[in-house]
Amino acid sequence: MVDITQHPCFNKEAKGKFGRVHLPVAPKCNIQCNYCNRDYDCVNESRPGVTSSVLQPRQAVDYLKALRADHPELKVAGIAGPGDPFANPEETMETLRLIRKELPDMILCLSTNGLNLRPYIDEVAELKVSHVTITINGTDPKMLSEVYRWVRKDKRVYRGEEGAKVLLDEQLKCISLLKEKGIVVKINTVAVQEINVPVIPQLAHDIAQMGADTMNVLPLYPVAGTAFEDFEEPSPAMMKDLRKMVENYIKPMEHCARCRADAAGLLGKDIKESTQMLRDFAIRATNGSTKERKYVAVASNEGLLVNQHLGEAESLYIYKETPSGYRLLGERATPTRGTGMERWKNLVDQIDDCRSLLVSGVGSTPYQFISKTGIEVIEMTGLIDEGLDCIYKGKEIKTVKKRDAFACGSECSGSGTGCG
Repeated sequence: MVDITQHPCFNKEAKGKFGRVHLPVAPKCNIQCNYCNRDYDCVNESRPGVTSSVLQPRQAVDYLKALRADHPELKVAGIAGPGDPFANPEETMETLRLIRKELPDMILCLSTNGLNLRPYIDEVAELKVSHVTITINGTDPKMLSEVYRWVRKDKRVYRGEEGAKVLLDEQLKCISLLKEKGIVVKINTVAVQEINVPVIPQLAHDIAQMGADTMNVLPLYPVAGTAFEDFEEPSPAMMKDLRKMVENYIKPMEHCARCRADAAGLLGKDIKESTQMLRDFAIRATNGSTKERKYVAVASNEGLLVNQHLGEAESLYIYKETPSGYRLLGERATPTRGTGMERWKNLVDQIDDCRSLLVSGVGSTPYQFISKTGIEVIEMTGLIDEGLDCIYKGKEIKTVKKRDAFACGSECSGSGTGCG
């Protein structure tokens, strides 16, 4: 039986009794905020967008189970990044399904920008996700165009006021749809002194009229490497005044801990061993194998770029992460072409110590087969280090490709029998 009163973020009385776990299964993001930098990871830095490792859904649930075994006070499982849950909808929804099936008493929650949430609201409700947070920073597209560098929806990138309007339209639609399903809706707003602070009281009025339950106003945290790194952080006095004004229209949240995307434990008292556990589970196989998956396989012509289709690769480069950077361990020959599914079964056996496979293209059949074994298949072009940064550090790949069964030429059918 799910008891949503045990959610420590939404119930102040539960704060010191019950804890939460954020599961970092969503590395990609579909917008670029001018205050967000997801490239940096420091265990001492507590802010959204930061994680020490990225997990696959099966890894995430196994990690959650292991934490709960020693910390039964953990009642909430949330997905809040390090990118956006619905820029990674398959990973997000599969994680929620597994948790609801295997840990039916968990409170489930999500934190999203709302851009791609709408298509998944029905299933989110079916899975009894009880709390959803949407970050909304205003209702004027012209003003919001100063907050967002770009917005990517349905494979198209929007900029300026057009991008802000696309994002805002989706966000506002989601509030009413979530409330129709009985889901608690919290609005996060980042207070940027130079841009949106004057309009936050009006925003509080507007979202209250739309049915939102609570509002969390957060001061801008200037982060190095962002467009806002030199902006001034709002003072405690300014934030206190803002929250008083917000309280005229909607219940403000007053005990937010600005949690990381991999936070675990009581608010303000994260579990010390959770970071190492997270890293351990990130390299575990997900297909029942006891072998740790520490490595990454890469289809490359010369060992510098990801530039080979899997069907054409006669060998794969194998890399590992070390304290001094990435290290090439060597090459492994791929199985003989023309043997159908046997080729891909043999390939999985050869790289079953690899957590991911970087390729410039792959047929539909091998993609589905390899992915089901727990090895993440990523299609991209560009530097190998960029792909390794994505896998080991959660950074965004700028050259991710849409999967294309015919990427290696007209001879490839994508049937799994190989090229030529």
